[in-house]
Amino acid sequence: MTSITLEQLIAATGAQPVRLGSRAITAGLTTDSRAITPGCIFLALSGERFDGNTFAADASRQGAAAVVVSRLPENSDPACSVLQVPDTLAALQSLATWWRGELAPLHVIGLTGSSGKTSTKDMCLAVLSQRYRSIATKGNLNNHIGVPLSILATPKGTEAAIWEMGMNHAGELAPLCAMTQPQVGIITTIGSAHIEYLGSRDAIAREKCTVARSLPPEGWMIYPAGDDYAETIAAQSTGRPLPVGHHNSAVRASGIRSDALGTRYTLHIDGLGETAVTLPIPGAHMVSNSLLAAAAGWKLGCTLGQIAAGLSAAHLTRGRLACHQIGDFTVVDDTYNANPESMKAALETVASLRGPKRHIAVLGKMGELGASGIAAHADIGWCAASLGYAALIVVGPDCAETNALCTAASERIPALLVDTPAEAASTLRQLIQPGDAILFKGSRSTGMERSMYALFPELATPGTAPH
Repeated sequence: MTSITLEQLIAATGAQPVRLGSRAITAGLTTDSRAITPGCIFLALSGERFDGNTFAADASRQGAAAVVVSRLPENSDPACSVLQVPDTLAALQSLATWWRGELAPLHVIGLTGSSGKTSTKDMCLAVLSQRYRSIATKGNLNNHIGVPLSILATPKGTEAAIWEMGMNHAGELAPLCAMTQPQVGIITTIGSAHIEYLGSRDAIAREKCTVARSLPPEGWMIYPAGDDYAETIAAQSTGRPLPVGHHNSAVRASGIRSDALGTRYTLHIDGLGETAVTLPIPGAHMVSNSLLAAAAGWKLGCTLGQIAAGLSAAHLTRGRLACHQIGDFTVVDDTYNANPESMKAALETVASLRGPKRHIAVLGKMGELGASGIAAHADIGWCAASLGYAALIVVGPDCAETNALCTAASERIPALLVDTPAEAASTLRQLIQPGDAILFKGSRSTGMERSMYALFPELATPGTAPH
């Protein structure tokens, strides 16, 4: 967002100009005082553990063209404009809403779900990039701060955007939908992630369906036909429902075959025909995500060839079910995050890999499950045992959830509870044998990648490990 004037910035944020400096805005916006570039806008966000206002004066001296603050800085550079607002987060969101209007015409996919959001986003980007100048949410910038930053990072001339929207409390998706203004909505799944804060899957479904209720009448609401809440999504959609994945869905797959190198199937789209697809990603559950992306590409005008080419070229964000062959070991990096649905899918995917002699899982605690956490962790233990894993290492504090996971698994397989990722790596080193497949997975807070990097340091640097 470089094509903005100071007058537009003031109007979009409703700011009070305290001082108008001489510097022109020639760079984008940042909320990170460590990322100041000459001519940028510095917006001073504040939270429980930080106050961006304290860095505004430094930002002005480092060349910022304007600072947007809620508390006036002292000793700021007079060449820098100072704009004051009551609430800098509200100003950020207002600015993003204005910039979204400046980007029109723009094809927008608004994407949410309990699991599979980022994988589906990556596939949507791969598909739409075959036809349009496309952009997608980077990393996990999918919350009340990340979404406006993603919008503001979108350059003019972009033709399609895929914006991921996350939530863990009721009411959080509505302002994100208002900012992104999607014409296509995708709900990947409605599971139990964040049930601690929302209380029930019904409540999670109501919040996720905010995306369905935000669509224009000519828009499309895309979702898995087999989801428990498929009928709810269809009923709440203000756009046209498009369920995928059922044998009679307009978008469906047949002949699914998966191994460590990827997944192959035949894609069928009514009116377009059928074609072979090779996903460079293992796991039958990834087929569902790819069908969501295929449906979005179809409704946004992509040809069958473009859709297949995009899916075949898709690369997932790091830490999402990436298989690496490290010497005699198959290492599966699914460390980015975890919830009960994605944990089961990862365990099933690794167990189905052909070639490895044994399967071992190193799992971290799943967060934000509330009262259902103990039962959910026990269920994962039973799942690993029923799939025939040779051993299970659970990382985390000695608590009811991790104990439930270990106890359930240990009825049939060896299961060990350790305190830290480092201890997990040390324990694993004594267990593994050439030919093993090893899954690393846990909620973001558990830092499961540290166990993986300790044992397989070549994976710590992107691009160094063979896939």
